[in-house]
Order: sequence, then structure tokens, then C-alpha cells
Amino acid sequence: MRILVTGAAGFIGSTVTDRMLADGHDVVGIDDLSTGRLENLSLASRDARFSFEKVDVTSGELAEVVQRVRPDVVLHLAAQIDVRVSIRDPLLDARLNVLGTINLLEASRLAGVGKLVHTSSGGSIYGTPKRLPVDETMPVAPESPYAAGKAAGELYLSVYRSTYGLATTALALGNVYGPRQDPHGEAGVVAIFGTAMLEGRPTRIFGDGETTRDYVFVGDVADAFARTVTPDAANGERLNIGTGVQTPVRELHSRIAAIVGVADDPEFAPPRPGELQRIALDVSRAQRLVGWRPQVDLEAGLRQTVSWLSSRTATS
Repeated sequence: MRILVTGAAGFIGSTVTDRMLADGHDVVGIDDLSTGRLENLSLASRDARFSFEKVDVTSGELAEVVQRVRPDVVLHLAAQIDVRVSIRDPLLDARLNVLGTINLLEASRLAGVGKLVHTSSGGSIYGTPKRLPVDETMPVAPESPYAAGKAAGELYLSVYRSTYGLATTALALGNVYGPRQDPHGEAGVVAIFGTAMLEGRPTRIFGDGETTRDYVFVGDVADAFARTVTPDAANGERLNIGTGVQTPVRELHSRIAAIVGVADDPEFAPPRPGELQRIALDVSRAQRLVGWRPQVDLEAGLRQTVSWLSSRTATS
């Protein structure tokens, strides 16, 4: 198949791109490179079946590119990814995550795309669930502009599926971590902790350290995309993609410190607005519908991530 990947130069997008190529697909990656990095595509760029175009998903140029590429499937990973940014600038978040998604859906409709797989946020759209792990039957209850934008994207998927027959799947991701995650951004606590420890800088935990997240390895996320590219694979569904395990941020810090071999002595700061206290995702629907389940446990994933961060630190 010919697959178009938005946000292809990003952490998750580039990993998904590599997986699509490994599975034998032709891949066109697009990214505006505002946060993505071409170095993430160094492996893909050596493959003759891959091409790249610098395009903003909110631009008028997008429709022309999708029309020219004529992909069978679109994997939508381009996004504003930080809850805190969405609180500081909700209009920016909505432009990128809501209008960008609508722009892509419309471009896909006009180009006759068969399937669009959308990246949603299992870590935020459910708000503060009454029970954990949370499954897809739980009503969405956004508590930040970022979460609201991701929920809105899912509603537009439903509109384009029912009105135009576009097959869609939403993957509601937990907290994704792994190699290529940006250690200098505001999101991605594993990369932030790991890089600071490797460089001998202090680390900071916001709140009391008891906040929990469901950490899922990026390679497992790429596998979820690979299992949903066909039109009939979980068409019209939201699939939670996580592990079902809550990990407190204080425990995460301790585990990374043990792998790096440094003191487990973070600073503490006041909690930040808009961030949920606890989350874990029930992934039984993904296992039932597409045979997906996480393969990489947290310890193994953290070791792979620290190894990658260490190689970057050594060459910088």
C-alpha cells in the first residue's frame, strides 16, 4: 500500500514510518519541521520507497499534496502534543489539533483515501476516571484544551466516516516513550529525566510524585498503527493503546536513576494545571479486534531509551 504519514519527522511518526517501510509499504512522510527533526528519518531516507515533503497540515498546500500522492491510507500523527502549551495558548492548540485534523480529513476525502488512522490521547480524553484501568466505554471528559482538541478530532472522524464513507480508527495512546523522544521539549518525562541524569543536571518532579501514568513503548505504538492500516481493521473504533499499568512519577524517576547509575534525588515543585492525577488504559478491545497487546515492559523499554539517550549525549 501507499501510506501517507503526517508528523513523520517526529518521535512517534518516524518510528511508525520505519515500521511501515519494514512491512513493505511505500511511504510518503510530511512534516512542517517545527518540532520534528530530519535526523529521525535517517533510516527511512535510505529506502527508495520513502519520500518526504515539508508541509504544514493546516495549510492550503496539504490538499494538493494528498491529491498528488493519492495514498491508500493516511496515518495522522502531526499534532501539538503538550497539555501545558494548550493551556497557555488554546487557540494555537485548536488550530493545529482540530483545524489541522479537519483539513487532513477533507484532503483525504477529496483524494479518495480509503482509511485514516488518527492519533488520539488515552492519557487525557477520559479526564479523571472513576475506575482504572479505563476502557473505551467511558465517556470522554476533557480537562484541558489539548484533551478537548483530541476528543473533537474523534468527532470529526465519525462525521467523515458516516457522511463520506471514509474508514477511520482512533488510537488513544498512553504516555509514549522510547528512542527519539525529544529531551528538550516540555513533554516526555522519560527523556527529560534520562537526559538530565546522564548530563549530571538536577531533575524536578511537579507535585508529590504520586501522579501516575500509563507508559507505553514507542515500538509497541508503531505495531498498533501497523495492525490498523486496512479499511476493515477496527473501522469506526477507538482503541486504547497502553499497558493497563499505573506507574507513579516518583517510581519512574527511581527506575531511570537506577539504570543510569546516579542518585535518586529529585527536586519537587508545585503541581501544574491541567494535568491528571491518575490514568491507566484497558487495552482489551485492541487485543480483541486487531490482536494488539504491549510487548515491551517498562524496565526493558527504559533501558532501550536510556541507551539511546546515552549515545546522543556522548556525541553532542
